[in-house]
Amino acid sequence: MPTTSTADHAAQTPEVCPICEGVGFLRRDLPVGDPNFGKLVPCVCKQNESNQVARYRLYQLSNLEAFKTMSFASFSVQGRLGLADEQIRSLQYAFSQAQQFAGNPHGWLLMMGSYGCGKTHLAAAIANTCVEFGMQTIFLTVPDLLDWLRYSYDASDDSFERRFEELRNINLLVLDDLGAHNATSWAAEKLFQIIDYRYIRKLPTVVTTNLELEDLDDRIRSRLQDPDLVTNVCISAPDYRSPVKDTRDPLLYQLHLLSDRSFGNFSLREPENLSPEIQLNLEKVFRAAQEFAEHPHGWLVMTGTYGCGKTHLAAAIGNYRKGMGDNPIFVVVPDLLDHLRATFSPTSNTSYDDLFNRVKSAPILVLDDLGTQSATPWAREKLYQIFNERYNAKLPTVITMSSNLEDLDARIRSRMLDTRLCRIFEILAPSYRGGGAKPNRSKRK
Repeated sequence: MPTTSTADHAAQTPEVCPICEGVGFLRRDLPVGDPNFGKLVPCVCKQNESNQVARYRLYQLSNLEAFKTMSFASFSVQGRLGLADEQIRSLQYAFSQAQQFAGNPHGWLLMMGSYGCGKTHLAAAIANTCVEFGMQTIFLTVPDLLDWLRYSYDASDDSFERRFEELRNINLLVLDDLGAHNATSWAAEKLFQIIDYRYIRKLPTVVTTNLELEDLDDRIRSRLQDPDLVTNVCISAPDYRSPVKDTRDPLLYQLHLLSDRSFGNFSLREPENLSPEIQLNLEKVFRAAQEFAEHPHGWLVMTGTYGCGKTHLAAAIGNYRKGMGDNPIFVVVPDLLDHLRATFSPTSNTSYDDLFNRVKSAPILVLDDLGTQSATPWAREKLYQIFNERYNAKLPTVITMSSNLEDLDARIRSRMLDTRLCRIFEILAPSYRGGGAKPNRSKRK
């Protein structure tokens, strides 16, 4: 028989509370006439044990087992390597809003963004924090919630009603991935009943979704758009799980950095106080960009002041086509010329001919910021060769520019003014970032 050492025995023996000596209860030192004289009260060790049991029960109720490692401490507010400053600011703002909600869970918090951008992590961090504080919480993806209800409905009416009431009345409900469910009539109605019940009573709720608001059920959308109750956070960072590679293809990397730009998150309402004329103009350009993305043919040119949204729309076209399985090239014109010059270096791993031919023959090419390049004879000739080949081959091309058409090389301008191939749209809106110059009104035929 194996022997047990004194040390092993001590390690296996539970530590005895030095206050109550293991009894678990105490008598308070009170005068004989006090109504509580002689009554037993739980020792602090018993209270701690009770709190631990309560937290364990809350944790079991919360459905957070698979998300227990998702905390604010483990969330990277800097995102991943290669993110643009705007994307990092978006993550930092979402992190701040989530922390504030966890510290004072009132109202609703809606987090929107693409797959893998971090919204589920932040929602789980809120739930884990609130459970730790002793708040009854349930965390469920919406498809799981509906499966949960269906299962209980098949079991018995009583079981379904208990579960349904639990979801409607829980102190904090976190609904992850709203819109990912099978939208049957039954599912839509049950989900709306839960959301509407909590909306009317202003019960703390966190919602995440990959969809745009207009893609959700009209009744649910109307409640999520209530600014008096709902704080709306849009995360523009790309998928954490698909990191940008360090082996950066100069013709593909720019679109990686703009992977958050979509038609869904392009605002037709900012800057504020747009005149009706400018609002209609912005909507017209937006529709033209959408149409080009769906059926790319010919050339689409967007002009306007810096920050007016033309690069966002151009990137949205590239991202849409990439999602459809194409391999669009998105490149800023001055950067393109720099990439071409860099191929002349003895240390370059890229052939000039390969790079140049890829641009000239790309199935879809997006040239951003035409006109800001250095107008050297070499630069003018290279750009003309690109434009001329794509013009003759009628290859789909998107061009953005802040300068006037008159400032371009006459050979390039003549091809852009061919209305059989090219459509030109001027965005009249001022800069979204503020301080933009008045839009130039290029002459066109």
